[in-house]
Amino acid sequence: MSRNHQGARLSSTEQRLRLRAPDDVMQLERLGSLHASRLSFVRSLVRQMAHEKWKITTTRFELDALGHGVAIYCLQTPSKRYHGVIFSQALADSARSDRVIAEAWDVTFGVVEGDVDDALLEQMAANVPLQEAGRQHPRLLVLSRANRSLRNFASFLEALSAGQQPDPEWLTRVGYLYRTTAVYGNGKFGIADYDRLKDNADFHRPFSAQMLGVYLLRHFSIQQIEHMARARAPETAAPLATSLKRYLGIGNSTGLGMAPFLINHPQLVQRWVESRELALAEVTAQVPGEQERSRLLALLKRAETHLRQTVTDDHEQTLRNQATVASLPELMTWLELVPLSPELWQELIDWSHQQHGLEAQELVNTLLLELYPSIVDRYEDLMAVEESLELTPDMPLVHLKQVIETHYDWALRVDFSLAENRHWFWYRSVEKEEPRLGVRDREAGADKEMKLAIAPRVADTHAAISQYLEDHPRALVVEFLIHCPRHKDIVRRIQSMASTSFGEIRANLWARDMKPMHLLRTKLSFFGASRFDPKSDRWVRITLFQGAPLVEELNAEPQDPVAFDDWSFPLAPQIARTVLSEMTADPRQVNTTTVGGMS
Repeated sequence: MSRNHQGARLSSTEQRLRLRAPDDVMQLERLGSLHASRLSFVRSLVRQMAHEKWKITTTRFELDALGHGVAIYCLQTPSKRYHGVIFSQALADSARSDRVIAEAWDVTFGVVEGDVDDALLEQMAANVPLQEAGRQHPRLLVLSRANRSLRNFASFLEALSAGQQPDPEWLTRVGYLYRTTAVYGNGKFGIADYDRLKDNADFHRPFSAQMLGVYLLRHFSIQQIEHMARARAPETAAPLATSLKRYLGIGNSTGLGMAPFLINHPQLVQRWVESRELALAEVTAQVPGEQERSRLLALLKRAETHLRQTVTDDHEQTLRNQATVASLPELMTWLELVPLSPELWQELIDWSHQQHGLEAQELVNTLLLELYPSIVDRYEDLMAVEESLELTPDMPLVHLKQVIETHYDWALRVDFSLAENRHWFWYRSVEKEEPRLGVRDREAGADKEMKLAIAPRVADTHAAISQYLEDHPRALVVEFLIHCPRHKDIVRRIQSMASTSFGEIRANLWARDMKPMHLLRTKLSFFGASRFDPKSDRWVRITLFQGAPLVEELNAEPQDPVAFDDWSFPLAPQIARTVLSEMTADPRQVNTTTVGGMS
């Protein structure tokens, strides 16, 4: 196994574990059925902050009655200090857009390494609100922007100003007050490059700095709405109940722009999926007792209620959620009745695979990971990898042909002469600067096609190699590439990825029945997204950090580390809307009663 940035290796025991077949795991529809797990980046970040006792304090909070102004948060880790700087400004409804090409937002923000003096704050105030168009400071680790959920914002403000609690059902429909439209890192637009973070103990895990920025935005959204309620009605305003604060997340709106990442970073995808599969294999090998069975039954019940409370306007996703919910009572009954045995977890996985749909199968796998934190959490630091696709020019060409036929046989099984297998082409819109899908032979732009579909490229290279070998049976790879240089990039990829199992998504991205939404969900599941809500087959809204511990809980000494980390599949809290004081109800408790007068 390759080393991660800290030099950790997977043990020989882990390497001997029985993993699921890559041909099954890397099917696009299965990847598009993944749920957020305890290895997702939001969960890893919160655990790290708690274990290392990170402290977050408000150092500046200068907002007017409408919530416009600047807020600065100081984050102190054991080794360094960072600051989150958030600018809130008035935004006309006509200018509000979730498109990546928008030019104005309700809030813009950044995470800065080190301190923020007056000169840096002035520079950020002039440039951060401009986002891509600004001249961003190199000490910025993260640059982002977000828009309000207008209906939630208005309903929360009205309720708190009147001394009431907002109806939790608003958050079962839309789980946030703000949704981000882009969260940039890794050197985008002049901010700090990836090299500045790869050896940083605080942010060496993938996307951890970006997830911190989102977490700070969540904290700001709570402080801002309470501030605005006090400004509107100082005599009657109520603070937001603790259970509702926990149930509040941050949304994200994303489209096809996320898809190229999974194709262009196969070694990172390999590491993410392999870590998850190794953790699952190790967990499956454990001998369960009654305590673990009871815990899994409770998690299944919570997940069932969470999915019942998940609202989406997308018909297909609604049917998928309903099918999963319908599967869970049978799964729970099976688990209650089957005798305990050393093979129970594997039997559960096999039975769910035979009897239920992909989302129910992957939900079982996700919840099994929750049972053994001491096993699973060891894989957190194996999620990063130094990416490098290497060409081996002196490889015999006949060997490369065999490699393709052995490791890329899934790509060779597709007949690309059929119209349904070459229906789509991927391109980047000049006007909108976004990846798009076009219909081949019907829409313009195929001559500008992005090289995202790996399967047809592999098949094309295999055909070219076979033809070249007819006249040059002893040729080396370098000789073939001198004669056919256009194949260099895909040959490099094939040679580098042939020794891996989980880096390539085994799908034809040209196929008529290809669903790009599966690509988006794959990546979002590793981020830690919940409440997957497609708005079309090409863009989606999700929620991050819903149910996560609050800043004040993070700053306090956690009494029970296990309970502190137990916030997956959050549930709507049962709450009296007229309560004025802070509530302490646990949002993870199952609640199927009428909430706030609405069913």
